Amino acid sequence: AITGKSIVAITMLTDVSFSALLPASSEYIGTSGGNGDAIDTGNTFPKGVTIYGHWTGFTLNSTGTVIAYLG
Repeated sequence: AITGKSIVAITMLTDVSFSALLPASSEYIGTSGGNGDAIDTGNTFPKGVTIYGHWTGFTLNSTGTVIAYLG
């Protein structure tokens, strides 16, 4: 689990799902506290996809690999 950071993008190096994706505020999607559609453990992001937003932390649900960009 990654916490206490300012993450602005996440690139998937393998197929990945998150058990926690913590938005910095309610303006961003995440697994808790976001406006709009929240993601859940059933949402898989395929290899090569980059998501942009503002998160304070995340936990991978699987053994996937990502690159998290701090900003």
